[in-house]
Formats: sequence, C-alpha cells, structure tokens
Amino acid sequence: MFGDFQSWLLILLGVAALALKGYAFIDAIRVPTQAFPAAGKLTKPIWMGILGVAVLVEIAVFPAPLFLVNLLGVVGAAVYLVDVRPAVRAVGGGSRGSSTRDGPYGPW
Repeated sequence: MFGDFQSWLLILLGVAALALKGYAFIDAIRVPTQAFPAAGKLTKPIWMGILGVAVLVEIAVFPAPLFLVNLLGVVGAAVYLVDVRPAVRAVGGGSRGSSTRDGPYGPW
C-alpha cells in the first residue's frame, strides 16, 4: 500500500513539475525579445534554452521528478516565473492587461 502511495506521489510531483516548466516556457515564448534586456535580465535565447532543456529533461526522466537535473529545471522555471516574468511585464513585455483602446499616453 505504501509503495502505491509513493508511486502516485512521484507521478503527481512529475506532472506538477512538467506543468510549471511548460507554463514558464510558453510564457517566455510570448514575451518580446527586447523586453528581457530592457528589464536587465538575461536574453530571451538564454531563457528559452534554460526552460526548453528543463522541459525536455522532465519529459525524458518523467518517473523521476527528484532527479538532480530535474530539480535544477524546476528552480530555473521558478526563477523565471518569480523574478524575470514580473520584470519583463513591467517594461511592457506582455500583452496581458493592455486594452485595444490604449493611446500613446495610456488608456482613453
């Protein structure tokens, strides 16, 4: 019984890690390239590489979410979502929150 619980827990952790990394990767795709240096962060190709490798490693070793390289990918995705994403959104690196009625000086 405990073995089944442990197996399900590892599968659940793997799915959560894949969701986190996938969300970060898709979000990074949507951000314009020039928003990264404008926010003082690493360039978009570097973040795409980090997050892309993290997703590929997660898929390759899916039943082992506690694998060291897999954990590093989770840390990379978390850093992107907690630090980089808000910074690039603040400099206009996302379409979320913008209205079609925005003028050159803000909404009208």
